[in-house]
Amino acid sequence: MIDILKTYAAECVTTCAAAAVPQVQSTLAKLSLCRTPALGHHRYRCEHCDHESTVYNSCGDRHCPQCAGAKRADWLDSTAALLLPDVPYFQVVFTIPEQLSSLTLGNRRVMFDLLFRAAWTSLKHVIEDEQQFEPAAAMVLHTWNQKLDAHVHVHALVPGGGPSLREPETWKFSHPPAHENQHRSWLVDADELRVTFRQQFLRGLRSLRRRHKLQLTGEWSFLAEEAAFEDWVKPLEDISWVTYIQRPPEQSSPEHVVKYLARYMTGGPISDRRLVNHNQRTVVFRARTGATHGGSDQTEDIPVSGVEFVRRWCLHILPRGYTKTRRFGGYSNRHCERYMTECRTLLVSEEREDSAPAAAAPAATPGTAHEHLCPHCEVPLRLVWRIDRPGWSNVMNSPHRPFWYDDD
Repeated sequence: MIDILKTYAAECVTTCAAAAVPQVQSTLAKLSLCRTPALGHHRYRCEHCDHESTVYNSCGDRHCPQCAGAKRADWLDSTAALLLPDVPYFQVVFTIPEQLSSLTLGNRRVMFDLLFRAAWTSLKHVIEDEQQFEPAAAMVLHTWNQKLDAHVHVHALVPGGGPSLREPETWKFSHPPAHENQHRSWLVDADELRVTFRQQFLRGLRSLRRRHKLQLTGEWSFLAEEAAFEDWVKPLEDISWVTYIQRPPEQSSPEHVVKYLARYMTGGPISDRRLVNHNQRTVVFRARTGATHGGSDQTEDIPVSGVEFVRRWCLHILPRGYTKTRRFGGYSNRHCERYMTECRTLLVSEEREDSAPAAAAPAATPGTAHEHLCPHCEVPLRLVWRIDRPGWSNVMNSPHRPFWYDDD
């Protein structure tokens, strides 16, 4: 993956308007220098045979396929800590219609914020109204589909129960209405959630235009007039938006859902295992066919030029500093400690009290690198020298700076 991005970065930046955006250029430049002499290195030595190994520093960018594994692991650990025994957890997906994709790409920060806000407000309203317990959700933003085109949606991990809003000191599980199968896993009425999400999002979209928060230029300049904007928005009120509720997995634990959500926390929209071939300036990658959720497991091979592959990959570079994970309700920073304590108190039992938490992994000994082994002796190498990664301003003003990078 990283080799493909490095190979076509220069051509993509010079031929694709989307890749010439400063944030995209900056990301591609960092990836181009990842684990090269430009970023310094660590040198290790084997104390048995004196074998030496040099490891170049990584760029640390969250979009880099080679980096940010620690950030992904941190999110996985902190989110898994929210899971409670014997509580069902649902995955809920909220998707922006295809008609809004281009507008969203031109207004990423405000549109992504609106998506998070509309998804949570919808969940909160429907859960409180229908199930009458305190809701919580951990959400992750995804911006792609299997073919790497723009497909903006959020995945939410939602507990199917919580402290009752009507009966103090009482735990309440979600349950289906009387006319539904009482043995069926249930969070809320999916149709009601879908309609509420559409209403919340379109209300927020109108507010963004009214407050001049949308960049309506180029192909979207005609929407600057309120009448034209209303004529364009009105049909979106009549189509069915995709809001998908996935029941708790029967053959796996909630931790597997958290691991799935963590998979694309960092590293970009596609993993190396989906790459099929790269030769003669063509990249072939594998994509699922059929519906996005609950569809066929069949796949097809997608051939594109190397430049087109990098262009699609660049569509999913986030705005600088943008956080693609959010926690709401009981999981929010403001309420989490109180909420989790209350949940555990309501769910406590003698069997759970007897369950001891897993012991923490021992910290690594300073001066060693257990991930680096001597190829001859198969023992840990000792760190003997290091040159820390310089600041990016220094790197980009050095001879290592990519010739195509323009920070003006």
